[in-house]
Amino acid sequence: MNQILKQEKNIATLKITVGNEAFENACKQAYNKNKGKFNIPGFRKGKATRSVIEKMYGEGAFYEDAIDLIFPEAYKNAVEELNLEVIDRPALDIEEIGKDKDLVMVINVAVKPEVKLGEYKGLEVKAVDTAVTDEDVEAELKRMQEQSARMVTVEDRPVADQDNLLFDFCGSVDGVEFEGGKAENYSLVVGSNTFIPGFEEQLIGMKAGESKDIVVTFPEDYNSEELKGKEAVFAVVVNEIKEKQLPEIDDEFVKDTTEFENIEELKSDIKSKMAESKKKQSEDTMKNEVVEKLAENIEVEIPEVMIKNEIDSMLKDFENNLRYQGMDLNTYYQYTETSKEILEEQMKDDAEKRVKISLAVDAVSKVEGVEATEEDMEAEYVKMAEIYKLEVEKIKEIFQNSQDDAIKSTIVARKTVDLILANAKLV
Repeated sequence: MNQILKQEKNIATLKITVGNEAFENACKQAYNKNKGKFNIPGFRKGKATRSVIEKMYGEGAFYEDAIDLIFPEAYKNAVEELNLEVIDRPALDIEEIGKDKDLVMVINVAVKPEVKLGEYKGLEVKAVDTAVTDEDVEAELKRMQEQSARMVTVEDRPVADQDNLLFDFCGSVDGVEFEGGKAENYSLVVGSNTFIPGFEEQLIGMKAGESKDIVVTFPEDYNSEELKGKEAVFAVVVNEIKEKQLPEIDDEFVKDTTEFENIEELKSDIKSKMAESKKKQSEDTMKNEVVEKLAENIEVEIPEVMIKNEIDSMLKDFENNLRYQGMDLNTYYQYTETSKEILEEQMKDDAEKRVKISLAVDAVSKVEGVEATEEDMEAEYVKMAEIYKLEVEKIKEIFQNSQDDAIKSTIVARKTVDLILANAKLV
């Protein structure tokens, strides 16, 4: 028998009773699993009976292991029976235990807080313009042109803005070279503002093979204490000058670089794809706006554990993104002179906002009875198969059953947001 003894705010106190017969079976399993661990005089290891072990070590010799065996399923069944949405690990106390007795457990567990919904239909959302202009298409053509550009060595003129240079340099302050101030065949796009202010402008007008002293002053906020505000002299030698050569955007270019035959076909395809992309971006923008307004209209007391769990999730995502860049968290902390505690504090407001939005969407899904159908699940598996480039049946083999609840939750949240947006008022 399972019951809720009390529920205050977001803490529920449950009473779970496991019948004596079921608990006795768990004790037998615990004995069979652990009997080899006991050294009993007069018995070979693992051969002592349960009663002998209990006589020597006490009646409760196997209770702890028996509880470990029986608790997970008993707790899961109680949570489902009492229709609770738990958000943290349970804290367990034993109220009653013993030979020929039922096992009675009292559990305190954090549950999702009650949400008082405000208005969620007719929310005003700013409409996003999805029109694709001729300027948008030309900008995309320009990007394609830039991608196909060639770098050509220049020999008949001096350095100009946007040239790509290979040059040597050696910097010194008061006649003394400083660390990091020297390189050979360094590649630089003039005008990219890679070097300190005033350096790149003085390269303009130099010729290949020419040497020159460039005098600059390090900014007061420069990241090296030894160089802040100091005047430096860079001995520079230009080795090679290259300029970007852009191809003509014509039918030949289109044939060479795309699957289309002429410029008009390419423009039409660009316009179509940009329209689709803008539509998706506009929907995402409006969805973000509508759920933020939804969250503003609810009343809820968010448990700290939910915010902590969200911060942990955000931290894990952040760490994964760092790994893609070849960095780990400890290196990031050293580089940015921060710590885990500082990063968690920086994430706290965003985490609280995310939790509040999640609770608001969840509340609407319950009111509206939004569900994930079998068709929804099948479509999700197909989508996942495309992402992971695997057969649908393989995806089901990997994710079905173990991830069903998480996938259903994702679908329900997505359908709920779509419903809220469909009922929003575009302004």
